[in-house]
Amino acid sequence: MSAAAGLQTATVKHPDVMAPVVALVDELRELVRSGGRNDLDARLGMVRARLSDPRVRIVVVGEPQAGMSTLVNSMVGSPVSATEGKPSVPVIVEYGQAPKATLVKSVPGGQVERVPVDPLNPLPALTTLGVLRAEFAEPSALLADGLVVMDAPGSTAHEAAAWSMIAAADVVLYATDSAAELTEAQLDYLRRVEQVCPSVVCVLTKIDRNPHWSLTQRRNRTLLDGAGLNFAVAPVSGLLHREATERGDQQRDAESGVPQLIDHLHEYVVAQADSVAVAAAVRDIALITDQLTVTLRAESDTLRDPRRRAEITQRLAAARTTADQLRQRTATWQVTLVDGSSELSADIEHDLRHRLRSLVREAEAEITRTDPARKWADFASELDARICEAVEENFVMAHYRAVELTEQVASKFPPDNRTPPLPELRLTNPGEVLEPVQPLEPLESAKAGVGQQLLTALRGSYGGILMVGLATSLLGMSLVNWYSAGAGVLLGVNALWDDRKNRKQRRQAEAKVAVARLADDVIFQVGKESRNRLRALQRVLRDHYTEIAAEVGRTADEALRAAEETGLRYGDHRELRITEIDAGLRTVAGLRARAERLTY
Repeated sequence: MSAAAGLQTATVKHPDVMAPVVALVDELRELVRSGGRNDLDARLGMVRARLSDPRVRIVVVGEPQAGMSTLVNSMVGSPVSATEGKPSVPVIVEYGQAPKATLVKSVPGGQVERVPVDPLNPLPALTTLGVLRAEFAEPSALLADGLVVMDAPGSTAHEAAAWSMIAAADVVLYATDSAAELTEAQLDYLRRVEQVCPSVVCVLTKIDRNPHWSLTQRRNRTLLDGAGLNFAVAPVSGLLHREATERGDQQRDAESGVPQLIDHLHEYVVAQADSVAVAAAVRDIALITDQLTVTLRAESDTLRDPRRRAEITQRLAAARTTADQLRQRTATWQVTLVDGSSELSADIEHDLRHRLRSLVREAEAEITRTDPARKWADFASELDARICEAVEENFVMAHYRAVELTEQVASKFPPDNRTPPLPELRLTNPGEVLEPVQPLEPLESAKAGVGQQLLTALRGSYGGILMVGLATSLLGMSLVNWYSAGAGVLLGVNALWDDRKNRKQRRQAEAKVAVARLADDVIFQVGKESRNRLRALQRVLRDHYTEIAAEVGRTADEALRAAEETGLRYGDHRELRITEIDAGLRTVAGLRARAERLTY
């Protein structure tokens, strides 16, 4: 049903098609529950929820400032997500006959409450404390066609919520700025996304700001193919789409790329929703049956051979010892991270000050050689360009030093642990960081006009005429004579020369002070941005390696406990348990075979 009907959202996934897959998921959930695999049960719960929802769930993810919120607002047609760098929360938008906005907030005691807000101006409420997510209902044509759009903020504070959204999604839109090609960290992130949700579209945003976006699109296509990721790359501009919608300009709307993206979603997502949902569910079932099979076979091998059981127990005990050693080394890597972060911050600040001090010295030398009033505007433009270059080089240095710090922290862990995707420290546009910096101040001591120069010459010549005229009057000459007039001319020219020299020196002094103030403003603004990025890097490394240390220890302890309980639990009843395991393996294999037949 289209939005024109204005009654209800369309049913995209047909229940009759989803029913056999849902039944398989329910059978598999019973097996994983009996095996004590609560983690697999939770994932199957997400799969079942995705299959049971007749709509298609679209999740928009990406790095901070990549244009995700603008993309969501453009697709939905309403400002439901905060933009322009303002902090936001996870946003879910579904179809409704009238606009509606609800905030889900946390309250003391671990409970949540739902608070209605103004749907016409919801953005101020999104930034309040305690908000977990925002839910919207909008009478949008896109949503009426059976889509639910979810915006997952790119900040690390909402990383867990973002992955939960991805796990529940039918398709993921990954937003990336068209100003720069995909980094290795972004490609690694996309590989992880594909493992959870294989339907991904790479959206190239802000093409209105980057005239060479087509080059970035081709380069990203090459990088994705090289990484084995067969994702579509769609260029869009949410700003152009909004302006074109307000003006009713269809040609400009086509240039924005948003209509083409929506058509792609209708053609390859909505029209094929049944097959895409079944294929994704079958893939999840295959992964989970593989994990369950490995668990059951390991237990079966342990029960069939007591010596094998002792060997596995011994190996798991060694793994627990390794985990204990890893926990003991936690303090070491934390000290390395804290010390390295402090040194990195100090070195980056020193490098920035050194670069700007060199620029200030060169600028002062140039001011001393010339009169700054002659080409002050050109001098200011050239100095701004050199400052931008110095700031960009400073952040490039910070990036490579951050990579070195990551390697130092990673060396404290076993080599098989993965390194985290680092936040980008390099600047794609230094002008955005330097935008709050005030421009170079104008010179107050400007050049004197013709009238001022004439008065200065007259004041100087007056003294000469009076002094020499009085002296010559003793010889019987008049006060104004050839000698006094000549002295007046000489002293007037000298006074004019001294005035010009003094004005030039004042201008040079003012210019040097203006340059010094500009450098201080740059250090203040850029230093804050640098510290913010370095703190974000430190938090990423801290959370990542803390999770690794806890995960390794937890996995080893759980596996050892399971192996020990297996021997104690069954004892002389091993044969009965082996029979149960063999039956379970046959059931799991049958479930997987039935699931695979659904995709034919």
